[in-house]
Amino acid sequence: MTEYDAIKEYLAKTLSTKRFIHSENTAKTAEELALIYKVDSKKAYLAGLVHDCTRELDINQQHNMLKALGIEVDELTITTKELIHAFTAEYLIINEFNIHDKEVISAVRFHTTGKENMTLLEKIIFLSDVMEPSRSFPGVDFIRQLARSNIDEALLTAFDSSIRFLLGKRQRIHPNTLLGRNYVLKHFKE
Repeated sequence: MTEYDAIKEYLAKTLSTKRFIHSENTAKTAEELALIYKVDSKKAYLAGLVHDCTRELDINQQHNMLKALGIEVDELTITTKELIHAFTAEYLIINEFNIHDKEVISAVRFHTTGKENMTLLEKIIFLSDVMEPSRSFPGVDFIRQLARSNIDEALLTAFDSSIRFLLGKRQRIHPNTLLGRNYVLKHFKE
């Protein structure tokens, strides 16, 4: 049994079928993008596979995980289930899967919001989560197309799509998303 098999077995038991399929799809998409952009494809696959490992846990369990990790997060993250799991995933990544790779952990940590000056691996995981094959929303095919030829243009388009979605639902936008978008836009124009 490979380390991936053990992780998949764990995820299949703890995630809904839909979330498990999403995780597998994200891992495969990340591996494909890593090969295009000459990033370690094993790290990309691994980060994609585990990125949502705590996504369906109760928020109180996730608060306890943050305490155990000694991580403090902002008020928006700690109260938003769609954001907090990116930080609490580190708990399972280290304690359940015995993964200590800082690049993998960072890529998982910023897969929901993005951030300024993202590494290629962080961009790949962010985009793979957005565009994996089971995702369906207006513009996703364009993001998929861009991601295979210009990762920064794809990232900017994904940020814009996410911001429009949140604005449409009258939800708050995490500052990292705005900072990440502005960073890409500034450097893309240069």
